[in-house]
Amino acid sequence: MRLPEPPARTIDYRQVSATDAFVPNPAVLTSSGWSGLHVELHRQPKFEVAEHQHTMHVLACGLPNSSQDSGNPGERWLDGKRETERRQLGDIAIIPAGISHCCNWQTTVQFGILAIEPTLLQQLGQDWVNPDLIELMPRFMSEQDALIQSIFSTLRAELETGGIGGTLLVDSLKTALAIHLLRNYCTTSPKLSSDLTGLSPTQLTLVTDYISAHLHQNLKLAELSAIVQISPYHFLRLFKKSLGVTPHQYILQCRVEQVKYLLQFTSLSLSEIAFRVGFCDQSHLTRCFRRVLGKTPSQWRQP
Repeated sequence: MRLPEPPARTIDYRQVSATDAFVPNPAVLTSSGWSGLHVELHRQPKFEVAEHQHTMHVLACGLPNSSQDSGNPGERWLDGKRETERRQLGDIAIIPAGISHCCNWQTTVQFGILAIEPTLLQQLGQDWVNPDLIELMPRFMSEQDALIQSIFSTLRAELETGGIGGTLLVDSLKTALAIHLLRNYCTTSPKLSSDLTGLSPTQLTLVTDYISAHLHQNLKLAELSAIVQISPYHFLRLFKKSLGVTPHQYILQCRVEQVKYLLQFTSLSLSEIAFRVGFCDQSHLTRCFRRVLGKTPSQWRQP
């Protein structure tokens, strides 16, 4: 009697060190505490990974490595289909949640992982299509996607160096990624309206007043959008339509203006000002201030 095949193993990026049992070496960089989003950077020797499934939608991002010069960098199996992949810088594989997947690499390799919660796509897409019809299409790592590569690079930099408004930046990129996937990689494409009029004057006043009163806090996109009771994605688009900048950029502008005022009218130290205005520390304040105004805070304060 033939025994039933064991179920495919599962990788759940909500768990700590989720990939350690599947690859030779632990990830060299990994995110923690980003709601609905997970990022990893891997550097691995030649290896193959057993068949498995993911609980989240996973994007594998090609990075510079020795496979660029290899005639056969490796193969991937997606939902029963096999393909030898190109795997060059900027190439993106899409592994939807719940489908069977395995792959091998015939050389040392560096690659990135972006995992996003399926429920996020359903929540953002429900205004345009039945959430039950939102299904990602598998894609082999043989074609580039400049936007996904850019999002991964920005998130990697956030992990490596951090900075002011990190939570808001991650939320914005998470929303942008979800919308990009809905538009370009779903079996049913949501029809998105281009008729934007921006936030109403009342909504804009509520949001900007809240930002002004809470500059010292770590403001989040979901927190701001909840003030006017619209989804984070719509809020992001309407806010930019109204003011010409994203919420993240606007908050930075407000903080820099507040720093200018405190430099001119108080004798507070730079570290005290950084704390009051919402910068992580004095060095973050100085870096952002100089990027916006071309001078350091000390140079601005000089008579």
